[in-house]
Amino acid sequence: MAQRVLVCGGGSGIGAATAALFAGRGADVVITGRNEERLAKTAANIDGNVTGRRMDAASGEQVAAFFAAGATYDHLVLALSGGSGAGPFATLDLDELRDGFEGKFWPHLRLLQAALPHLAEDGSVTLLTASSARAALPGTSGLAAINGALEAVVRPLAAELAPRRVNAVSPGVIETPWWDALPEARRAAVFAEHAAALPVGRVGRPEEVAEAVVLAATNGFITGQVIECNGGLTLPTGR
Repeated sequence: MAQRVLVCGGGSGIGAATAALFAGRGADVVITGRNEERLAKTAANIDGNVTGRRMDAASGEQVAAFFAAGATYDHLVLALSGGSGAGPFATLDLDELRDGFEGKFWPHLRLLQAALPHLAEDGSVTLLTASSARAALPGTSGLAAINGALEAVVRPLAAELAPRRVNAVSPGVIETPWWDALPEARRAAVFAEHAAALPVGRVGRPEEVAEAVVLAATNGFITGQVIECNGGLTLPTGR
């Protein structure tokens, strides 16, 4: 029987790449997000059994309605992104930082809590965080707080929810739609700056992070870990 995988935040970027990789390995995949048209387009462009379902993870009502359908899953991937909370701390708008927590931290926990009754006893949970939690990059203290808070729950949850496994994958600078808010020239300059500083000499691709997510989800002997996929961003010889 094919494994069932739920990728929350699967409409684009790392989530979509993860869905494609799971589907390519024969899994039945459900992707969720707020944009129904994007979900349908993403599902149609993936070879395999992928279904898009609209769900705003920030809405407790929509999350409850989604899981009321009663489906069970072998693997849960929480790939929700959020951009609020970046900027120099001295001028950081703390209301925007609060919005950042509302957009990423709380939805991750809300989804995980709601999914537990529908997750196989030997299933897995994989959270998508970010290297800002450990990279000490100026201007990212707010993002570090959000992603660091998510990473802090991985180990206790792995112990509490066992035998289910709980891990996180922590990407660095990845070329995804997360960066589309920047003008094209500025985005290219940011990528070039990071590429020059990284030991691997380039920014990452969503497919590379997806490989780490699938590893964390399917390797039955990995739990309670934060797997870094950042091109060496947090190495002493990096940034």
